[in-house]
Amino acid sequence: MTRNRVLIVVQNLPVPFDRRVWLEATTLAKHGYRVSVICPKMRGFNRGRETIEDIDVYRYPLPIDAQGKLGFVLEFLWCFLATSLLSLKVALAGRGFDVLHVCNPPETYWPLAWFWRVFGKRFIFDHHDLSPEMFAVKFERPATREGGGALFKALLFLERMTFNAAQVVITTNESHKRIAVERGGKRPEDVFIVRSGPDLSRFEVYEPDPKWRQGKPFLIAYLGEICKQDGVDHLVRAVKILRDELKRSDVHCIFMGGGPHQKAIADYAVEIGVQELCTFTGRVSDEDLCRVLSSADIGIDPDPKNEWSNQSTMNKVIEYMFFGLPVLSYDLHETRVSAGEAGMFVTANDEHALAQGVVDLLEDPARRKRLGAAGYARVREVLAWNYSVPPLLAAYRAALGDRSAASPATDAASAEVEP
Repeated sequence: MTRNRVLIVVQNLPVPFDRRVWLEATTLAKHGYRVSVICPKMRGFNRGRETIEDIDVYRYPLPIDAQGKLGFVLEFLWCFLATSLLSLKVALAGRGFDVLHVCNPPETYWPLAWFWRVFGKRFIFDHHDLSPEMFAVKFERPATREGGGALFKALLFLERMTFNAAQVVITTNESHKRIAVERGGKRPEDVFIVRSGPDLSRFEVYEPDPKWRQGKPFLIAYLGEICKQDGVDHLVRAVKILRDELKRSDVHCIFMGGGPHQKAIADYAVEIGVQELCTFTGRVSDEDLCRVLSSADIGIDPDPKNEWSNQSTMNKVIEYMFFGLPVLSYDLHETRVSAGEAGMFVTANDEHALAQGVVDLLEDPARRKRLGAAGYARVREVLAWNYSVPPLLAAYRAALGDRSAASPATDAASAEVEP
């Protein structure tokens, strides 16, 4: 009998809102797998049970609004219990599953993985994020075992236990793969790099629309969830520096995305007196996202440099590149890998350097055009989702015991940048 039934578990976002997980799920479905997904109810996706594009989606309520360390612990316990019960429902009354595919954060599902492994299920750990390093950034702790405190050590333990339980690991870049091997003890041949590239069919480039510029000649754009660790406050302060120190009153900045820190950032823009130079849209439709980025002059990633950001792939960078935007960022290793020749990288964590980078790009239209063209081509030739499909399918073949063509594919994006 063909073993082609998959149960994907994701906790931090619902599907289909989580673009990476939804691309994985729909790709597997198109290649003959029968896919079910368990996720929380949030972001307007509140139906407990529905089938979308032949994927069975099971959602559970999330009554706990995690605030602080205790709140996160309670949320993780609730989600673990709800997911465990729904996995029984999928196994006994749904499509069933042969592969349990769990996405982090958090790394709390390894007991469930071992439970289902007793019944012959295979376990794939989809390593999206560096939870210990993210915790250190959010709670301003050193990202070290010695200085990170008890919770940092607990997160390292959960990560290690999850790696131990996984027969196969899917991860997003070479930095994460190195952690899976060195910190997680995985064999390199069991770790598959599946980059989070965009689905080219989902985006469309439009003619620029001046309405987004709010009467200014230039538009700079931020796209993404606004969380504490994302450094969006750096960009707000850079806007103030542009106006007050660099005397550039010809730039408007648009911030697209919701997130737990969005209101605080919008209030901060008012506090420092730049609210008239900033538009906070909250979540936008795919069409508006495309129209805004088609109208922008620069895409900005203000993530400050730390142990989390330096090793993380920022999806916003690749999405800017789809629209032919030059990417302005602090000098982060994995952002250099993603952007390649499309990026301009300035001194890390220096808001004056970020603001000066905006000026330098605006005053050099030829450079903007050259960087934008490089990114436009790179997405279509290296980074689009279709280049991630072969390693995803290879990871599944490996998990199910077929190693004949399952060696991890060369990460072309990293190979072009790293020696």
